Amino acid sequence: MESDVDSSPVVQFSRWIEQAVSSDVPDANAMTLSTVGKDGRPSARVVLLKYYGEEGFAFFTNYESKKGRDLAANPHTVLHFFWPQLDRQVAVYGKVEKTSREESEKYFLSRSVESRIAAWASNQSRVIESRKFLDEKFEELRAKFDGDVPLPPFWGGFRLTPDRFEFWQGRQNRLHDRICYSLENGMWKITRLSP
Repeated sequence: MESDVDSSPVVQFSRWIEQAVSSDVPDANAMTLSTVGKDGRPSARVVLLKYYGEEGFAFFTNYESKKGRDLAANPHTVLHFFWPQLDRQVAVYGKVEKTSREESEKYFLSRSVESRIAAWASNQSRVIESRKFLDEKFEELRAKFDGDVPLPPFWGGFRLTPDRFEFWQGRQNRLHDRICYSLENGMWKITRLSP
């Protein structure tokens, strides 16, 4: 029922993702990020939500990757969470912007040394000649950085500022619950959608 959800979609999302985590849903922070590039063709991939709050939903990537280039061309996107064990889905719509360099660096330095080296080694989404080429590049960079791996200039975060949420709760009779939050004049309006 509409009366059972919080007036804030961020609070409602927090409740659901915490329930997914406590229910041992694998990778509860995994989400499908959908983008549309300059060519008008949609693309989707799974990325990890790193943090969220009233300020938005953040994830990190190579800015020169396909998703980074798509988001530079069209910053409107949707994040989609699917927790099949709970028969729940959440879609978060909005517009992204890059996080600050300081924010990106703080997260980057919290990653393992191997993950930081991999960020440098991978020319993400570009064609490479072989796996051997990638492994050799990784080892060259490991020797070069010797454990002190700085933030690459082409890597960082995006934060989605939401303007719409859809919470979907499955039911066996297929009359699922779909609750939508839409931002209107700075206030969240809650409506029920037909399944």
